Amino acid sequence: MPINRNVFDELFVLEMANNHWGDLERGLKIVEDFSKVVRYNNVRAAIKLQFRDVDTFIHPEYRDREDVRYIKKTLDTEMSVDTFEVLIEAIKKSGCIPMSTPFDEASVDLCDHFDLPILKLASSDLNDWVLIEKIATTRRPVIASTGGSSLKDIDDLVSFFEKRSIPLALNHCVSLYPSEDHQLEMHQIDFLKNRYPDITIGFSTHEYTDWSSSMLIAYAKGARTFERHVDIDHAGIPVSNYCSLPEQVDEWFKAFSKAKEMCGPPSNAKRIPTQREVEYLDALVRGVYFKTDLPAGHRLKDEDVFLAVPLLHGQLSCRELIAGEELRHAVVANAPLTLDDVDNPYSRNPQLRETIEKRGLPR
Repeated sequence: MPINRNVFDELFVLEMANNHWGDLERGLKIVEDFSKVVRYNNVRAAIKLQFRDVDTFIHPEYRDREDVRYIKKTLDTEMSVDTFEVLIEAIKKSGCIPMSTPFDEASVDLCDHFDLPILKLASSDLNDWVLIEKIATTRRPVIASTGGSSLKDIDDLVSFFEKRSIPLALNHCVSLYPSEDHQLEMHQIDFLKNRYPDITIGFSTHEYTDWSSSMLIAYAKGARTFERHVDIDHAGIPVSNYCSLPEQVDEWFKAFSKAKEMCGPPSNAKRIPTQREVEYLDALVRGVYFKTDLPAGHRLKDEDVFLAVPLLHGQLSCRELIAGEELRHAVVANAPLTLDDVDNPYSRNPQLRETIEKRGLPR
């Protein structure tokens, strides 16, 4: 049965992480501010939380280790299930998609409890097979970031989800917070697309000096889902330099629209030129003209004609010239070779004839 991967196409994931700092009011403000930017730019976006079952995630003997940043931040930003429920309802009402990164098995159950439509697998857990197998039991689409991973890790992950027909997207990601422009390694998008042609490839980024360039490059390379950490300047809490503010995400969305406009239709089919483009090029094509007077019944040779601009209505061009055609009537020097002068495939085919009669300058 084919895997439905449409869920990932042109999806923006706004990673709230723990920037709510365990404060519901702050979390709701983040949802409010960013959902406005999402609606204004008419994009499809998810606001993503992080779930950890703190009681089991941190070893009880290490809960007081304030010198371990990860432990301290996890405890400082802890939220209750009821609080998360309020946040998730706010995300839904805002028009965004609620998502979460579960970091343990109990948190996967919480994702299931909230019926979250898409789950995220963090770069740090790309080979945590206990967690991965638990996530797979939900049968929900998964986006996995590939920061710091080995090729075997990614191969194994793709194989695991493909065998189970569970939709998977892979985000190229450099796990440096923040990332400098020269650290983005965006050719990896090409690598992932070539190695996993059936998988949606995305770009998760943490650069902090420019919100346009990497989007333009990523989209042109074929990334179709995108992720950034987001935050707000609120209540005096400093914003991490790898996080994006609402006005910066607005710039990011606008860069996406520009990239989409410039890249045009999908790359798996030949584009259809616009009528304006066809007419412009037709004006540059040389028409066929007679060098001398010629009688009816004469079979045309290359030396009987010359090519020159302009091309006229109903005139054969350098594209259609065929030696050996028999003239249906006499012609004079410098006159154009028209559809009515010869009997050939272009004069007999109604569609081709109509095209030739309409192009070029009036006679």
